[in-house]
Amino acid sequence: MLIVKDLNTYYGAIHALKGVNLSINEGEIVSLIGSNGAGKSTLVNTIGGLLKPRSGSIEFEGKDITKVEAYNLLKEGISLSPEGREVFDSLTVEENLKLGSYTLKDANKINELFNYVYQLFPKLKERKNQYAGTLSGGEQQMLAIGRSLMSNPKLLLLDEPSLGLAPNIVAQIFELIKEISKNGITILLIEQNAFMALKTSDRAYVLENGKVSLEGPSEEIIENDRVREIYLGI
Repeated sequence: MLIVKDLNTYYGAIHALKGVNLSINEGEIVSLIGSNGAGKSTLVNTIGGLLKPRSGSIEFEGKDITKVEAYNLLKEGISLSPEGREVFDSLTVEENLKLGSYTLKDANKINELFNYVYQLFPKLKERKNQYAGTLSGGEQQMLAIGRSLMSNPKLLLLDEPSLGLAPNIVAQIFELIKEISKNGITILLIEQNAFMALKTSDRAYVLENGKVSLEGPSEEIIENDRVREIYLGI
């Protein structure tokens, strides 16, 4: 479904991604783990069209999307739930969700997606008329994911969905990620919580200093001695 080939992305003179290769098959949950500054968010923002690589390519369903602008990627079926949630504080929950569906024209489909998101996140339905800025951190994360689902994506990019959340909410978010996957949405999961990411995903990539240092099935990555020492604290 997604093929990233020899991707090189820069921030000014800083070489942030150094020849990254990555692939995601339809229906998979693939996790990307690594420490702060490893290049995880740079990679997801490059895939999502927010950053442009200096070289390399990104293919989605056989189409080169390397130079496609972020807002047009929604029409291709790629949606990003960004790090830090980035909800619109002064808009209600329902208004935030509606913004996620702006590329869709079919009112029936939009209503169907509202029902799906509210079924997935009952708390959002309870608070649909509440301003997003008054929600708890966990509720805002649910809203950010729900908004990204409102574009009816084929591929969902989740950037640090557990960041800053209490452990019980983190467990809830990861269960919801599995539920989203069961509904046929392919997921790239970018996470610092390596243990939860590896427990949730089918395959994983370890990113270090802008390069992929390790890849494979998640159950193998979680047993790797170096991963256990550096990222799992075992």
